[in-house]
Amino acid sequence: MAEEKKPEAPAAAVKPAGPPAPPPLKHPGMVTATIDGREVVVRPGTTVIQAALGMGIEIPYYCWHKRLSVAANCRQCLVEMSNAPGGKLMPGCQATLAEGVAVKTDTPKVKDQQRANLEFLLLNHPVDCSICDQAGECKLQDYYLQYDARPSRLDIPKNVKAKRVALGPTVTLDQERCILCTRCVRFMSEVARNPQLGIANRGTHSEITAFPGKPLDDPYAGNVVDICPVGALTSTDFRFSGRVWFMSSARSICTGCSRGCNVSLDYMGESAYRLRPRENEAVNQEWMCDQGRLTYKPYNTDRVLKARLGRGAEGQAAGREAAVTAAAAALTAARGQGGLALLASPVAALEDLLAAFAVASEGLGLKEVYVGGRPDGWQDQFLKRADENPNRKGLELAAQAFGLTVKPFAALLAAAGAGTVKAVWAVGAELPAAPGALASLPTLVVQASNGGPLAAAATVLLPASPVAEADGTFVNFEGRAQRFEAAWHPRGEARPHADLAASLGRALGLKTPWRSNREAWLALSPRLAGALGPDFKWDSLPSAGRRRGFVPLAAGTVDGRLPGQKERLAPEGTEPIERGVAPSGW
Repeated sequence: MAEEKKPEAPAAAVKPAGPPAPPPLKHPGMVTATIDGREVVVRPGTTVIQAALGMGIEIPYYCWHKRLSVAANCRQCLVEMSNAPGGKLMPGCQATLAEGVAVKTDTPKVKDQQRANLEFLLLNHPVDCSICDQAGECKLQDYYLQYDARPSRLDIPKNVKAKRVALGPTVTLDQERCILCTRCVRFMSEVARNPQLGIANRGTHSEITAFPGKPLDDPYAGNVVDICPVGALTSTDFRFSGRVWFMSSARSICTGCSRGCNVSLDYMGESAYRLRPRENEAVNQEWMCDQGRLTYKPYNTDRVLKARLGRGAEGQAAGREAAVTAAAAALTAARGQGGLALLASPVAALEDLLAAFAVASEGLGLKEVYVGGRPDGWQDQFLKRADENPNRKGLELAAQAFGLTVKPFAALLAAAGAGTVKAVWAVGAELPAAPGALASLPTLVVQASNGGPLAAAATVLLPASPVAEADGTFVNFEGRAQRFEAAWHPRGEARPHADLAASLGRALGLKTPWRSNREAWLALSPRLAGALGPDFKWDSLPSAGRRRGFVPLAAGTVDGRLPGQKERLAPEGTEPIERGVAPSGW
């Protein structure tokens, strides 16, 4: 009988060939792509526009802002991407880079899109650049000349909207200039956390507006002017005050509170016109409060520009050197009789305080310093501090350097009322309360930059320079030392507090050779024993090397770009940007 055949095992199924395995990552944990043929290595999630800016490649944009959510509604940043579906253009502010993707920003297709988009944005835009308050700082102007520069083809009347709309006490809107980028709406909602702006109506009738019956009165509303890329939102205070191409700009520090927001002081001649926030990641990012924006006004008005001998209306104008000699004689006599006190303002710079404390300690034998300054104000959880003095921490460090005991202003008032203090030398005339018994002291030597109750009561008044007229340092509430630079030469007979203190020291017989804040810093800063940290250097500002002493910048140094448009510049307080690598946090 034949053997039964066993069934054969089925043949193994042959798997179809799949796609080839992706090549290994060139930089594990990072994304490697190319932009205009140049390789870039970025962190996952980095957008095209962020990477391009980090490489120095310009992609035009209006609505994008690195600190706001992505809107992608202006369509000016469209680029070609190798992974785009159907080869369509992609918004560079929204599209993220992926491994191996090739991006092109300068092809004819992209350039034609930029031109067409600008033509669309300008269809109903008023042709009033010559009278626009934003002229010289308008990205619509810049991009038109760079990407379009063609006449309008609109053959029907333009859509006319409202002009000079007072959104609130600090911001004025020209609705017909608005391109609806929504930067202002997103700022108020996401940064100020007070959504007071929105878009009303539809289509060509859409417009930015405040909610009915609720004006734009947030204390940070002025920032919407800074980030507006066109001439729609303007500062009511600065509006039509001056042209930016006639102005110079100095790197300064806001004196409005102990935060020490970095600002640009824009000026013409010997007059300040505005303060704009200057980017510093570690301090104020690129924002500031509206109260701080107005702290430039005392630089222009109610200045003490001449020395005076005698109190109030009975005083007589005198030369500065003669007044210094009289002050030295009065303070020497008061020291011999006992009851001499030093009053210092935390609005004065660190160099001013070091110089004054050196003279007070070594020339007058004082062991205490009473602290004046402005009274406390409001505070929030964003930037504003209740202490409205920019250099209280610096005053404490300077006093410690010379072994002076710091006492409050109230203690000085009490001592003057009790008769134990009979003479006062005041470095700065800012006071947290009324001068009280100080106003009737027989000897009151005051160094003041502006008029006020203490300056009016001075028996010897010496004209001092404000922040705009001196180079110096403030130390904010966190202990961060920050430099500011002079905008113009001191007006009249005014000189920095350090210079006045040095002159007073020489009249007292001391060797005080310094005649500038920089010289005072070099001579006296070793006493701080590194309290400002190893990284602080007095000549740290980029312009410091070419501005030794009082050498103001030439006119026309305002760079023509708003703070929100300066992404090409490495902000202070961040790590340097490596070539081909986008900085962190972008």
